[in-house]
Amino acid sequence: MLEYLLAFLIIAGGAFTFIGSLGLARLRDFYSRLHGPTKATTLGVGCVLIASAVYFSQGESASYHEILITLFLFITAPVSAHLLAKAALHLKLASLARRPESENLD
Repeated sequence: MLEYLLAFLIIAGGAFTFIGSLGLARLRDFYSRLHGPTKATTLGVGCVLIASAVYFSQGESASYHEILITLFLFITAPVSAHLLAKAALHLKLASLARRPESENLD
């Protein structure tokens, strides 16, 4: 039963990582490309790290390496995405998305 759980986590992690990488390569503007690596790829790497933690914790004490890596990834990915978006706004990079109607009133 544990093998099925691990296989599911690894396959789900690979699928999420692939979708995030595909979004990074295929989306049209910088702001859209930020979503791929920050959301889907982080979730994919998290799934693989959870599978690794479960596998290496069998019969022994818990494996804390993967938990620490997951925490570090979940803390640094949003911060780096925020800084990249803020730099893009500072450089006034054009976005293909439409502005909200409240900003179009002036």
